[in-house]
Order: sequence, then structure tokens, then C-alpha cells
Amino acid sequence: MRGLVLREIGVPLELSDGLELTPPGPGEVRVRLRAVGVCHSDLSLCNGTLPQPTPLVPGHEGAGEVVAVGEGVIRPQVGDHVVLSWIPPCGSCFFCLGGQPNLCPYNWQTNPRPVLSLEGEPVNSALGTGAFAEETVVPAAAAVPIPVDVPFEIAALVGCGVLTGVGAVLNTARVRPGESVVVIGCGGVGVNVLQGARLAGATPILAVDQLPGKLAGATGFGATHTATPDQIPEAIAELTGGLGFDNAFEVVGRSATIRQAWDATRRGGTTVVVGAGSLTDEVRFSAGELFLSEKRLLGSLYGSADVRTDFARMLRLWQGGRLDLEKLISRTIALDEVGEAFAAMERGEVIRSVINL
Repeated sequence: MRGLVLREIGVPLELSDGLELTPPGPGEVRVRLRAVGVCHSDLSLCNGTLPQPTPLVPGHEGAGEVVAVGEGVIRPQVGDHVVLSWIPPCGSCFFCLGGQPNLCPYNWQTNPRPVLSLEGEPVNSALGTGAFAEETVVPAAAAVPIPVDVPFEIAALVGCGVLTGVGAVLNTARVRPGESVVVIGCGGVGVNVLQGARLAGATPILAVDQLPGKLAGATGFGATHTATPDQIPEAIAELTGGLGFDNAFEVVGRSATIRQAWDATRRGGTTVVVGAGSLTDEVRFSAGELFLSEKRLLGSLYGSADVRTDFARMLRLWQGGRLDLEKLISRTIALDEVGEAFAAMERGEVIRSVINL
């Protein structure tokens, strides 16, 4: 089958027709991908910011149709339309039973089983999904059924960017109506943080980005005000009376912007790190400021969500006109155009490209 292969970090993706996929084993399903979003995390996988062993098939934001199931699989079944989850909950560990299934450790990180090969050599599936290919094999819990009338392009975006951004507001920070919000980084996930803030009834909502094109589109996703990074102090004075924001969301994944978000948060407020950063990029805080400010610093992995229920919740919000998901799709592309999509993403020209397969 066809797919994109990353042979080495920093080397351009290679389109191959020679990928082979193993049949689904016990507890696994085979999915024919129909649409896959191009997420910034895929770029981070390819440039080494998010380390994964190579060779590798990137892609993790996918939707498609189940074409085969392994032994013991009750749900989903052949013919079901599904969204892929790159953190499938096992359902029985400490975290799943404690209401934090997004922290479930029993997935691709701890139990990798190569299901792909190329020229007789094993190929890894990015984040356990390997969605930049025509088909994939994943644990049954990683293929979450959705209604058949939901377009695959919309469903794919819910699989990562939408859930991560909206979930950071509703699940991680639990923003309340009337609270103030600043969002630093207005790419594909950042605009969904803006949508989540609007859903939560936050006001004002400040969108911050260094690229004018991203700021221009931010108001369409819920921002009441926009600013460049160097305008943050002025915005704090104007919008919060100098106190700082109740909630600050960092959606870039860099130490400098995490520090900006922290500094923009009022005493007693909440800073949420949504961006997927490098394990070696350290943020500095003094012991004194942590003690005296009483701010909360939270990480948000996959929107602190439970994919078993939150995928459906996001789709209901879209169907009810509360989430604008069509506007997220900047362009529809083919597999061999992903490299161009990465470049356009870095220039700030697109929110999300979607691959039709």
C-alpha cells in the first residue's frame, strides 16, 4: 500500500508504494484511512522535537472505516466509521479507573508492536497510529466509532487538534463564564483553545501570535482582542487593569512562550501548557515566585480528555453549531503534498491541511 515514510530525522518524507501491513492480532482492528489532518506534531516528529525511532510512518489525526477485526474484538466492527486516538485507554489501569484515561500508560509507548514493514524491514507507526498511509492496524480502543453521517474530514480533526484545544479549556483549566483568557499561539490547536474559551463563556479572550495572518483569523474563532507578543504588557493593562489574565494557554511548546504565558497570568490564576515541546527545553521559575504568586501551572495532554465520550461531545457541539470545524480546513491535499503543507504551516498560511485518501 501507499504511505509516507520518514527514513531519518531531518530527511524529507518519502512516498512509497511498498508498505506492507500485518493482519490485526487479538484485540486489534484494521482501518482504511479516508482523511488525515496534518498536525504540527507531525512536523515535530519529523524534525526530532518529539523523538520517535525511525524508519517511521508519521500521522496521527485520522478517520476512516474498519475493514477487519482481530480475535476478541467486540467494538468496533467491520464497516464502522471511526476516529483514531493516539492514546487509547486500556480501561482498567490506575489512570483509566481514576478518571484520567488520557494518562493511560498502556499504549504505543510501553507495548509497541510493529505492524508495518518496507522491503522486509519493520517500520514504526507514529504515536501508534501511522496515519500517513492508506491503512493502519491499531488496538480496538484506538478506533472510536462515530456516526456514519459525519464527514471524514471533520472527524479527523476531532482526533487531535480539536479535542486537544477545546479540552484544555473545558477539562484541564475548567474555565468559568466571565473569566479572562489569553492564548499564546494561534495555529491549528490554538484556534481550538479560542473556540473552547468562547464555549466556556470567557471574556475577554486575547489571541497572541507573531504572525499577522494568524491574528487576522483569530477573531473568527472567538478572540475578542488580538496582540503580538510585544504587545502583551499593554493588553494586560487595558483588559485586566494590570492584574493579569485568569487563564493563560501556551500553545507553542517553547520555554520562552511558556514563560510569557506564566507572566501574563494573574496571581492565583492558571497557566496551561498545551504545546508539545522538547524534553530538553527547560523553563525557569524561582522558588519565591512560585510560593508568592500561588499560580497553578498545568500541563494538558490530549485535552485531559476521555476519547470514549469526548470525541462524541465535540461532534455534538459541531452539529449544534457551537464549534466551527469546517473553517479549520485550509486546504485538501494528497499524500505527496505533505512536505509543502509543513512549509505553509510554518509560514502561518494554513490552519490545517487535510489529506484525502
